[in-house]
Amino acid sequence: MLETDICILGAGPGGATAALHLANAGQPCLLLDRATFPRDKICGDALSGKVINELRRIDAALPARLAASAVQVPCWGISFFAPNGRPVEVPFRAHYNPAAEPAPGHVAKRLDFDNLLIEQVRQRPEIDFREGVEVARHERLPDGRWQLFAADGTVVATPRLLLIANGAQSAQARQIGGHVLEPAHHSAGLRTYYQGVNGMHPHGFIELHFLKEFLPGYLWIFPLPNGQANVGVGMRTDKVSAKKINLRARLDEILTTHPSFKDRFAQAQRLGPVRGMGLPLGSKRRSLSGAGYLLLGDAGSLIDPFTGEGISHAMVSGRHAADWAARAVQAQNFSADFLKGYDAAVYNRLWQELRLSRAMQRLLAYPWLFNFVANRAVRNPTLAQTLTNMFLDLDLREQLRRPGFYLKMMLGK
Repeated sequence: MLETDICILGAGPGGATAALHLANAGQPCLLLDRATFPRDKICGDALSGKVINELRRIDAALPARLAASAVQVPCWGISFFAPNGRPVEVPFRAHYNPAAEPAPGHVAKRLDFDNLLIEQVRQRPEIDFREGVEVARHERLPDGRWQLFAADGTVVATPRLLLIANGAQSAQARQIGGHVLEPAHHSAGLRTYYQGVNGMHPHGFIELHFLKEFLPGYLWIFPLPNGQANVGVGMRTDKVSAKKINLRARLDEILTTHPSFKDRFAQAQRLGPVRGMGLPLGSKRRSLSGAGYLLLGDAGSLIDPFTGEGISHAMVSGRHAADWAARAVQAQNFSADFLKGYDAAVYNRLWQELRLSRAMQRLLAYPWLFNFVANRAVRNPTLAQTLTNMFLDLDLREQLRRPGFYLKMMLGK
């Protein structure tokens, strides 16, 4: 049994980021994960500019280390496809030279990206990292500590503060944080890997296809090393139920019969099974803390409701969780009132972007309107850049406060 001030449940991007920031601050912590790394994680595998900036905040050398790795492909932009098939190709930079500058984004399997962070974790003596440890049950002791139990009933640890970063299916997020599945704020997703998909962009643009069959949601194709691609689909859970859609069957049908995909996938080989995932969306503001705990990443329902991106938001929440965990230890104050500062910090950084993404998600309910926006974005740099900024670490809050921003969008300038 370990008595510790801070215990982090889950060593994915949110938990690992929190642990590394705590280590940088000289604050010891216990990091637990039920898996043994490297391990796979169902995901789209895209690493946006926001992810790169969060890596830089952990260690200035990490972005270059990722860029030099063979496990990633550089990504220079996004290709959006409206329901009418109209493409909106938006590079992350207006003028870019792949041969002479670092890429603003990457795509890498979560198996490899998460392990990149875990390799950093293993090097830090401040982090007591324990793999293959599943917390099956928890109790709150009279003195305010948590008591964490393994499946066999043994006590794993008794921390003062629990950082819950163990994903979308977290029992602790439900039982401690009170987060429940709300179909209107949740997405069902599928992911598989292919070899030999034709027509991939030469500069690693990721593809988002907003097909009528999957609205409100999209089909994605993301390039990976060695000629592979991450292919998947996500759709809001309430719409899946209402439309009685079998996502697996529909994905197979689209890839083999739809004019946009049948030739591209004719000779492609599927690598492994189609795997499902649930995505709790940040389209609703929820409490992220309480007495003795903080919720991070997917466990905090922080996934972008339009783009489906969760990695960068997990890392942002991990950074702020480390900050407030260290403050709590220093003040010896683990109360709900004190830890509300964490909620404020996370939502101060993410809420405006989440609100904008929620508005874009609602737009998907009206394909004709989304077609109009896509057609306008082709000749409207402001709107095109807004779509792209959802994937980058550009703070939209200042723009959203300015009336001129909306005027430019309306006038097509």
